[in-house]
Amino acid sequence: MASLTPSWGKVRWRDFNQEAYVGGTMVRSGQDPYARNKFNQVESDKLRMDRAIPDTRHDQCQRKQWRVDLPATSVVITFHNEARSALLRTVVSVLKKSPPHLIKEIILVDDYSSDPEDGALLGKIEKVRVLRNDRREGLMRSRVRGADAAQAKVLTFLDSHCECNEHWLEPLLERVAEDRTRVVSPIIDVINMDNFQYVGASADLKGGFDWNLVFKWDYMTPEQRRSRQGNPVAPIKTPMIAGGLFVMDKLYFEELGKYDMMMDVWGGENLEISFRVWQCGGSLEIVPCSRVGHVFRKQHPYTFPGGSGTVFARNTRRAAEVWMDEYKNFYYAAVPSARNVPYGNIQSRLELRKKLSCKPFKWYLENVYPELRVPDHQDIAFGALQQGTNCLDTLGHFADGVVGVYECHNAGGNQVCVGVTFGTQQILLGPCHALSCLLQKWEQIEGNSKLRHVGSNLCLDSRTAKNGGLSVEVCGPALSQQWKFTLNLQQ
Repeated sequence: MASLTPSWGKVRWRDFNQEAYVGGTMVRSGQDPYARNKFNQVESDKLRMDRAIPDTRHDQCQRKQWRVDLPATSVVITFHNEARSALLRTVVSVLKKSPPHLIKEIILVDDYSSDPEDGALLGKIEKVRVLRNDRREGLMRSRVRGADAAQAKVLTFLDSHCECNEHWLEPLLERVAEDRTRVVSPIIDVINMDNFQYVGASADLKGGFDWNLVFKWDYMTPEQRRSRQGNPVAPIKTPMIAGGLFVMDKLYFEELGKYDMMMDVWGGENLEISFRVWQCGGSLEIVPCSRVGHVFRKQHPYTFPGGSGTVFARNTRRAAEVWMDEYKNFYYAAVPSARNVPYGNIQSRLELRKKLSCKPFKWYLENVYPELRVPDHQDIAFGALQQGTNCLDTLGHFADGVVGVYECHNAGGNQVCVGVTFGTQQILLGPCHALSCLLQKWEQIEGNSKLRHVGSNLCLDSRTAKNGGLSVEVCGPALSQQWKFTLNLQQ
């Protein structure tokens, strides 16, 4: 593993030659601008390294005064074959939008990119250090390498395609300075992958997951939103962080076990560190006065050994087996294929959990994430009712409204029942009646692939969804009658 940071010839970020750095890697005429990075590199390359972005903070944040005795931080940014323009904007935004005395250094960890100069050339900028792996290590091991090399008492982890907003750093450092067991994240604004427009994200979101253990954003409940009206910029306790952007005390990061070094490439690490922080005595927060933009892509620009699904399942299994106790079985019910993916030796992580006297997962569910509904022992199926990429959806309707299908959004929020109108074949929403009510009683048939309405002996069908909602039809082989629940507990 090499260090590529020159010890002489440093320049201020304002004097760095963007054109020379980016120019040789620009997309040529006729080439696909999405091919290398899965975002529009042509649009990215057009932008100045210090482009202006809208200040998306709440008005109260813009008037707020931060402590003057905040600790400095080491910013760790890992990357693999990142677009030079996006990587440069990330580095420059950190330096431009942060008080200079609070940035001890920026550590770029080049995870064996094809061109070593992607990172090496940035080492010419003041405060930037570059470390290069001599083989592909993945996000977790690369971040640990950067953290181990860090000289500041506080670590800041960022992805390599971010843009920091005004006074993004002070609110995060202040929360950690007040309590070293806090792990804090900014609100993550959206940088559009097609046109690179910077769009402010909602401040009413928390990080969460479903039983498939895929991260999702949860809207706060109406009660939670009402309780924040008096102080809309107060930190938000969150069950999970997205994982790409957070600040943490360096010594606490080490005491808590860093990352699981046997996780590969990417995926599941945010799940694991979120469980570990909460169950072992810390807390996770989203700090609304801190805003950082992030390019969200629809697919990964790099390859995973064995395939992305296998790597994600392996990493997720490691987190589930160490931290979820008996509740891991709901994950396996949601993702049965995961049982076939070996997850390696977890003994050292189990010993870490014991050493830190960490709480059971039941405590986490009851105290940190009570919004996550846990299947009852009597349930035979649970979660969203899916058909391909669409899910059964109320479409915003309430009692007596029609039911349709809509692209699965994992937002949940509706607790009503679906029944068949007497004398018709139309599906309508309504208040849940007693279990004996045949109008709302359904059963799974044919290997749990269909839903048959007990009262009519007909099957749930989506073929009329575009015209007037779902209906029940004579059971047959049509794909419009194929459904599955997120969790099938009778497998």
